[in-house]
Amino acid sequence: MESNLGYMFEAGFFGTRAPIFMDIVTLIVSLLPFLVAVAITFARNKHYTLHSYVQIIIFAFSVIILSYFEYGVRVGGGFAGFMKESGVSYDYALGVLVAHIIISVITIILWVTAIFRAKKLLQLGLHRKVGLATFAGVVLTSVTGIWVYFLMFVY
Repeated sequence: MESNLGYMFEAGFFGTRAPIFMDIVTLIVSLLPFLVAVAITFARNKHYTLHSYVQIIIFAFSVIILSYFEYGVRVGGGFAGFMKESGVSYDYALGVLVAHIIISVITIILWVTAIFRAKKLLQLGLHRKVGLATFAGVVLTSVTGIWVYFLMFVY
């Protein structure tokens, strides 16, 4: 690792086998549904401008964190590298990871649609439905991401 980001692979703060970058990302992913719920609350209370700004900020921050995560995984040896010390079946963990990735990709597509097509979706009366589907996807992404973390670094 000839990068100034070598700190990423020091021991994490959750007390597991995970490097610190995984703990940081897992902490943020676990908080993400709550942050999005706050943004939804703004819309429910008719603070639409605040809702839109907060959603955009949360989305942009999530993309940055996803990039940070992807970099760490690639440099750290990928899924196979992180699974070496796990006591869980590789195939089982891979299945959970694939489900997590599918849910995450669908969620990102929905989220991008809800943000960038908001006016059109509002005109069609679909913004709320797409937003709630996105929120469900964020919750499922969070839960499956935490599940993958446990499979790789706890068990």
